[in-house]
Amino acid sequence: MITSIELGDFLSHSETKLDFENGVTVFVGTNGAGKSSIIDALTFALFGHHTRKSNKGLIKRGTIQGFSKVEFSINGKQYQAVRKIDSKGGLAAKFSEKVDDGIVEIAAGERKQFGESMTHEIEKIIGLDFEKLKIASIVQQGELNSIIKSKPKEFKELLNAVIGIDKLDVASNSMKEVTKDFRKKIRDKVGYDDTHTDILQRDLEKNQHELQETKPKKENLQNSQKKLQQELTNLRQKVEEETPKIDKIKQLELRKQELQSYAREAIREIQQEIAQNERKIQDCEGCFQNVELKTSLESKSEKVDSALEGVQKKIQELSNKAASLKEKLVLAATLQLHDNKCPVCDSEVEKLNPLFQEEHLKEELVVIQKQIVASKNEQEMYTNKRLEFVRKLQNARDAEALLKAHSITNEAELKKIKEELEIKKINVQKIPFSSNGNLLEISQIDSHAKTIFENISKLEGEVKGFEENKFRKLKNSINEKQTQLSEIDQQLGAVMEKISKNETQIKTIQKAIIELKTVKEYMVQLDSIQSNVFSRDGSVATSLRSWALNTISIKASEYLTLLNTKIQRIQLSEKLRDITITCYSKKETLDLESLSGGEQVSVALALRLGMAKLLGSSNLNLMVLDEPTTHLDAERKKSLVEVLSQLSNISNSEMPMQFIIITHDAEIFEDSSVEKIYRFESTEQGSKVTAL
Repeated sequence: MITSIELGDFLSHSETKLDFENGVTVFVGTNGAGKSSIIDALTFALFGHHTRKSNKGLIKRGTIQGFSKVEFSINGKQYQAVRKIDSKGGLAAKFSEKVDDGIVEIAAGERKQFGESMTHEIEKIIGLDFEKLKIASIVQQGELNSIIKSKPKEFKELLNAVIGIDKLDVASNSMKEVTKDFRKKIRDKVGYDDTHTDILQRDLEKNQHELQETKPKKENLQNSQKKLQQELTNLRQKVEEETPKIDKIKQLELRKQELQSYAREAIREIQQEIAQNERKIQDCEGCFQNVELKTSLESKSEKVDSALEGVQKKIQELSNKAASLKEKLVLAATLQLHDNKCPVCDSEVEKLNPLFQEEHLKEELVVIQKQIVASKNEQEMYTNKRLEFVRKLQNARDAEALLKAHSITNEAELKKIKEELEIKKINVQKIPFSSNGNLLEISQIDSHAKTIFENISKLEGEVKGFEENKFRKLKNSINEKQTQLSEIDQQLGAVMEKISKNETQIKTIQKAIIELKTVKEYMVQLDSIQSNVFSRDGSVATSLRSWALNTISIKASEYLTLLNTKIQRIQLSEKLRDITITCYSKKETLDLESLSGGEQVSVALALRLGMAKLLGSSNLNLMVLDEPTTHLDAERKKSLVEVLSQLSNISNSEMPMQFIIITHDAEIFEDSSVEKIYRFESTEQGSKVTAL
């Protein structure tokens, strides 16, 4: 039961604390006085839920933080739930148990990612979550008759929650996990589970059929394999016999090429020797005549050099005299007699010295220049002779050097070379060299060529009768048959692997089928327990719902009698997956839609109270009714008070039922036996609560 609710700057309440006892507690006051805020405080503290648009809307205007605290007792234990909210939207929550030594924290906050949830801990202790408790125990203003207007499936879910059938879901899920884990263990062990028996049987038949079809293929492939292996053995033996001849043919061709190459090289050397001797003869012919003139030319050259040197000396002397005369001629031009007087000493003379006479000097200068011209002509003559002798002498020296270079000392040696050259020319013309030339004639070049030819003749005898095309076809035939054999080997390997796989699969499947028959029997029993015991639509749940529906029907009918309506009896029944509500008068069956507003409220209240009867044995024996007397006349309002008073005094357990009534009709509770009445008033400071 709820023992107290405390609000601090929460909605319209600045500081309000309400204490509760067993039985009925009534909140009275006008609209906007803060009565319904107590429901928001209760659901926010316990579950973090409320009817406002946002968490920030819970904080009293003008404040920065608000809180709601609820204390309640279950099974003799005291608990406390507190939630705080600030203006920035920050939340803080703590759920604790009150003990003699103080408070022991159970959970704080909603850090579900870390496995921490205060709401989850409260739900475990109360036994209901917010949605289920709200429908069964907290009736908001104007929602009293929602129980009869809810969809049949929703009513069924509500009923399941009230009587605890939804807890079967936990057991059912656990059973499913057990079944799932068991199947997983079987799959880990066997490779299959009981759901695979039909598939395994089909796989078994398939493997057996494939095995029967594959064995004849294996025999045919083995026979073909043996036949090809024998054919390959015979062909390889022939190839082994003929293969050495291939090498000998290659050697034969190499020897022929070697002989031809040797012949070409020998001829080339002979031709080079002929060409060298021809050049030697050409170079040396006429050299002996030039060499014989060398001594005479050297003597003549020396004489010409001596004469040329004398002429050059003479020209130099004459040139010097001509230069001297020219200087004297210049001086004579200045030495002229004036009045038969000497221009130097002014003495009287008849005539000048011929050495100072200008005409005499000119005559001598002409003579000397003629001598110079004659000497230069002589010099040119000696120079030309000297060049001629030098050229001839160089030719003689070149001829001497050429003879020495060719190692020829006399004309007899040169003649001998000519004779040998003619013989070699005749011999080289006799060699018939070509790619198809007569090897026998080529072998006559020298002894080495003859040895090569003998090897060629021997190899030709050893490869006689060998045909390379036939040998090539023989090898191709081996390759083709080897390819065929490889293909057969692959096919045979695949068939053998398939047979082995089929045999292994057959053994595995047969063993699995035997084991899974036992597993299937066990799983049938588990499924039977799952569907009959733990399913909310099973026989156990159906039986519980039937009992609950009958109990609620009986109690609701009793409450309707006290409320003095024309409805004598209510019958709840389960059809298929829905819960239906049927009302009866003394004479007829009544449709819910045909009832007046007050009668519908009476039915809804009767059902709520009937369900509260069942909740009397649950953890939190509480019902909150917000304006339950709306649409009830005065007589039915009094009947409601009497029913609530009776219900609060009747207990089927150690704890009686606890009611919180929110209403405008304070007068109907004046003479009733309610435990507490709180008056709510709206003031400038907020809601004011006074115990009456």
